[in-house]
Amino acid sequence: MNRFVEFINTGDEDLAREGISPDAVFHAPSHPEPLRGPDGYLEVLGMMRSAFPDVQWTLEEKVTEGDTVAARFTMRGTYDGEFFGIPASGNEISVQAMNFYYLADGRIVGERGQPDLLGVMQQIGAVPAPWTS
Repeated sequence: MNRFVEFINTGDEDLAREGISPDAVFHAPSHPEPLRGPDGYLEVLGMMRSAFPDVQWTLEEKVTEGDTVAARFTMRGTYDGEFFGIPASGNEISVQAMNFYYLADGRIVGERGQPDLLGVMQQIGAVPAPWTS
């Protein structure tokens, strides 16, 4: 997981190919169909970096059972690009994500990610936060 966190924080393609199986399947709420392999993951990272160029993920905690890892991340960044058609606001964001990773032969073969997209949309100013009027 430490190498994976290094990959998502740098977007290093070599790390992607080292740690992600070519047959890996990723279920991301931003895409209706699963993404596949290192290129699929790089696509999601590219989408995030185009909106939040300085985005960084901090692995807050993880639980491993067999070949499954549950991981809670904090994602932080500055909203400096368009995200789902919403223009940049320059707002800082900090949201949680809960992801499940499936491993085989020391590589990621699958992921189900649940980022706090409502929190993101509230913090970039696209959706009113419940505590504001």
